[in-house]
Amino acid sequence: MAKVVSTLFISADGVAEIDPDWHFPYFDDNMGRAVGEDYDTADVLLIGRETYDSFAGAWPDREAAGGDDAAFAKQLGDTRKLVVSRQRPEFSWRNSELIQGDLVDAVTVLKADAGIRGILIPGSISVVQQLLAAGLVDELRLLVHPVAARKGRKLFDDGDVPYHLRVVATEVFPTGAIRVIYSPTAAPAEAGYDDVKDQVPAG
Repeated sequence: MAKVVSTLFISADGVAEIDPDWHFPYFDDNMGRAVGEDYDTADVLLIGRETYDSFAGAWPDREAAGGDDAAFAKQLGDTRKLVVSRQRPEFSWRNSELIQGDLVDAVTVLKADAGIRGILIPGSISVVQQLLAAGLVDELRLLVHPVAARKGRKLFDDGDVPYHLRVVATEVFPTGAIRVIYSPTAAPAEAGYDDVKDQVPAG
């Protein structure tokens, strides 16, 4: 089964709609390495329309410019990109296609495709939320910035059922940013105060 990985820049208060003012001051070589490792997990990018428009409006020009980020821009261009959109965009970026049919059904088929190694979802909050609810996300790779954004769209929407997560790996960067990789997991055994009161500090 292909692994579905969500990669997000996120604030300490859970905002995943990044603001350049709080994002770029914390972007260093360590964060760049982490981003590269996330993209190396996949041969398919699954992205929402807004994320696609943002990427397509920047990365082809960066590849053509031949600057420091040209190699990464080429990697993105060469990767198959599946776009989630209610309308058919005019694709200007190579290897881009519209995902067909229902998102959950389409990703279920993609996960079962033996020719696909991994599916990466950069940004695209609504796509991640839908696939989390369907139990199709294998990893959340979060780059947590040491800032409370206080505004913007958060990763986790309101719902009746909690998402329980297992910590796969963590790394603290010199900037104070934290890389944490979560994997969805089953809920722990039920417990109440009487079950843990022997762990309360002796005082």
